[in-house]
Amino acid sequence: MATPALNKGTRAFSRFEWIVAGRYLRARRKEAFISVIASLTMVGVAIGVATLIVVMSVMNGFRAELLTKILGLNGHFTAYPIEREFTDYKETVASLQKIDGVDFAVYFVEGQVLASGNGSSTGVTVRGMDEENIAKLKLLHDAAKQGGWDNWDTSKGVAIGYRLAQTLGVSLGDQVTIITPDGAMTPFGTTPQIKSYPVNVIFDLGMVEFDSFFMYMPLEPAQDYFKLVDEVLKPGQKPLDPLASDAEIDAAYQRVGKASAAEIFIKDPDDVAGMRVKLQADPSTRPLVLTDWQQRNETFFSALQVERVVMFTILSMIILVAAFNIISSLIMLVKDKSSDIAVLRTMGATRGAIMRIFSITGTTIGVIGTMSGVVLGLIVAANAEPLRAFLSNSLGVAIFPPEVFYLSSLPSKTDPVEVAVVICLALGLSFLATLYPAWRAAQYDPVEALRYE
Repeated sequence: MATPALNKGTRAFSRFEWIVAGRYLRARRKEAFISVIASLTMVGVAIGVATLIVVMSVMNGFRAELLTKILGLNGHFTAYPIEREFTDYKETVASLQKIDGVDFAVYFVEGQVLASGNGSSTGVTVRGMDEENIAKLKLLHDAAKQGGWDNWDTSKGVAIGYRLAQTLGVSLGDQVTIITPDGAMTPFGTTPQIKSYPVNVIFDLGMVEFDSFFMYMPLEPAQDYFKLVDEVLKPGQKPLDPLASDAEIDAAYQRVGKASAAEIFIKDPDDVAGMRVKLQADPSTRPLVLTDWQQRNETFFSALQVERVVMFTILSMIILVAAFNIISSLIMLVKDKSSDIAVLRTMGATRGAIMRIFSITGTTIGVIGTMSGVVLGLIVAANAEPLRAFLSNSLGVAIFPPEVFYLSSLPSKTDPVEVAVVICLALGLSFLATLYPAWRAAQYDPVEALRYE
């Protein structure tokens, strides 16, 4: 009954074609070698797809985590004063926060010092900030591992990262000495300025740069240390007699502190161009020089983007190699099934039907391999950090060392669009790989194929 049906022709991708393709996928004893090649090809596609998904997810997570850490502590814009000293920092920040699109702004004092603890020392960046501004930086405020920010402004202590605490050999309550060459002037020259402060807070931000090289101080002690304070006569106050008492001097003069710069956090970090125009055009704000986060980190994030493209291209070669394996396994299958092809052709199967049968066979290998790879890749990507920790502990080797990659854990963020691109790439290559062997099968001459049978 099958012969008349074939003589009438079969509908494209009919049940008949799927049945024949399925029989060719199932191994029999004499075809075991071809089946092994097909299975290895399927595994190759799965490994290629899974590797692409895992690597792209880790690189996405790495970029997102770095952006979160960097922009959680450093503003989207850093504003430096020009024309006059930055004594009106509170008024400037209040004006900046009223601009549409600005989330909040903070002011700070910053300087470079040499910090020493119990027998060791290292260079650090000191930032002076008051408690109100630290509370705005949620990432820093919530990262306190030991101690807390209560009564920060009056504490006269410092906050350091846990890696810096390990480097200096100090813990909560210990003294940290900071040294700067810009000290008092003497007849013998400038003497270094040396002061010691207790450690009141130890924080863990999860980013090596900040945990190892940043120290925070209350604003007023930082202004005093970096000589950013002027004592000026109060408005309407007449100059005092040179013999005036300390009490009279204190009553007549007022403290005028200065800040180093201000940082502006905007609601849309990607809209730096539009916000720059708004910030510079605001009439209520004093003249400022603005640098945005894209300018400060342009080289770093450009390198990350190039690395993502290069890694995607290189790892795509795994799928391409698996696609060539599909070609070789199908060519071997076509040669092995030459007599079957001749019989089907004599029963009325068209060249198109033969071509579709072998296309279904090869594409099925690609589809099963791709779907297996997607499942495997998503599982590994979702558990990247536990797997890294397990392998590091098992092998005794630091995988993804934080000193090199800045972060203390292996982040992963799967992008559905990229997963879809990987799936389309794998399925597309798998389908293209079937065309030549299927075309060769369709060109078989039934008479030549059956001559020696």
